[in-house]
Amino acid sequence: MFDGDKRIIDKMGPKLRRVLIADPQPASARMFSELMRDIAHSHVWIAGNTERAMKIAETCDPQIIVVELGDERVDGLGFVRRLRRSNWSCRKAPVITITGAATAGMILAARDAGVHEFLRKPYSMKDLLRRLEAVTLRERDWVEGVAYIGPDRRRFNSGDYAGPLKRKTDGSVTPYQQKINQALKIIRAAVAAVETDPQQAMRAMLAQATTLQSIATDFKMTLAASEFYRHLTKAANAGAILTREDAERWATPMLVFLPKDADSDRGVDVEAA
Repeated sequence: MFDGDKRIIDKMGPKLRRVLIADPQPASARMFSELMRDIAHSHVWIAGNTERAMKIAETCDPQIIVVELGDERVDGLGFVRRLRRSNWSCRKAPVITITGAATAGMILAARDAGVHEFLRKPYSMKDLLRRLEAVTLRERDWVEGVAYIGPDRRRFNSGDYAGPLKRKTDGSVTPYQQKINQALKIIRAAVAAVETDPQQAMRAMLAQATTLQSIATDFKMTLAASEFYRHLTKAANAGAILTREDAERWATPMLVFLPKDADSDRGVDVEAA
């Protein structure tokens, strides 16, 4: 390997110690596991079906997950969606999907399931190292929504498809305002989902309230986010059933900061909610 690759591998190594490979094809799973052992001396688990992949993910806390697409023995995207909505300690672990047929539709579906990177067969060591570097050394913002849970999709990279995967950025909206708008829109959608998806709605609201408290510079917004978080945690600790009416009342002081035209902001992951 090049010296540059070795330096990068040394940095990545601690984040590649535990690897789960969900691949029903023994030969390709074995090849990938050998590559990971050569690169980072990884401990590798191989799952040949969806059920085993879920069991390993739940109990072994993998640091990175590799999923083969295109074989009915492993529902790769279904597994990723289940992972993201779970309470497992690895629910935010980077996921790399691999396939020999990288169509635009498949790439978009992987992105929308919460996948970090996409790798097309046949791939080289350089291709693999590039994906590993992306998921270990160039972390992306995490989006805790209701309809979507996973890494910021605006920075998704298939490495194989040059089509319209990324939204055009609206130059009139700053990155700071994009984050504010996204958090507020996720809260709005989560409030609407309180009765249909209470667990994820609560998780999404708590995550966005925390985000707003940390990045908001407007005192009133910070105070509203703090109060919203306090109400939510109080209800959760008391084991109370959160109603949509209560959630709407607590969220209203924050949602007044959401611009009326926020849904047309192309620089925000508007589907995250």
